[in-house]
Amino acid sequence: MTRSKSDDDSVLLVHAYLDGELDPTNALSVTQQMEKEPALAAEAERVKALQRLIREKLPREEASAGLRARIERSVAGNSARNRAQPSWRALAASIALTAMVASSSTWFFVESQQATTMIADTLVSDHIRSLMATEPVDVASSDRHTVKPWFNGRIPSSPRVVDLAKEDFQLIGGRVDVLGQTPVSTLVYRRAKHLISLTAVPAKSYFEFRSPRNVNGYNVVKWVENGVSYWAISDLEARQLEDFAQLFRTSQTEL
Repeated sequence: MTRSKSDDDSVLLVHAYLDGELDPTNALSVTQQMEKEPALAAEAERVKALQRLIREKLPREEASAGLRARIERSVAGNSARNRAQPSWRALAASIALTAMVASSSTWFFVESQQATTMIADTLVSDHIRSLMATEPVDVASSDRHTVKPWFNGRIPSSPRVVDLAKEDFQLIGGRVDVLGQTPVSTLVYRRAKHLISLTAVPAKSYFEFRSPRNVNGYNVVKWVENGVSYWAISDLEARQLEDFAQLFRTSQTEL
């Protein structure tokens, strides 16, 4: 069977994703496409297996203390023996091999880190846009019994909503954000003049990498519970945002 140009393009996008070459929006789109299309998921597994094989067969090793001296002696010796054919070719080949081995050891890191960074960047952008809007929420209410049911029918499952008013984190409402093509719930809390966007994302293995602590001046706190990845975004001081996350995790006051 002949593959279409669109199929080839999709495969190339999978390769670009695994190499960490896509922007956040396209990277998320590719991960969603791989979940829907077994052929693309199989291609991704094939490439990752090749990456693992390279890491196993070409493990990264620390250069010995005498490596530089040996290269210099080799270059000098080759140059003295045959100046018409300088040894820069051999040196360039050594450098290329070293670069390949070093880069192969980072492929898995790039693949894992890219998705987490992508989510953080997108959610910080959504938070900033909400601050610029007339209202930062689609449903405005401090009553969790009003906010939680509002999400029914708008996203696959309504979020966990807790009342933290006694701890000075006032619920002001919620909105629907979109990651790639997936609608997700975002609760909005206020402390003094600072807003906190708390987004619930279905947890995936590629979201489990350590998240950035700060993106474009906004603090980010992430945790996972009961199959949901929570992302708290705010310009609130980092320690207070950590306090908010801890209170939300441990609170029993939910609908």
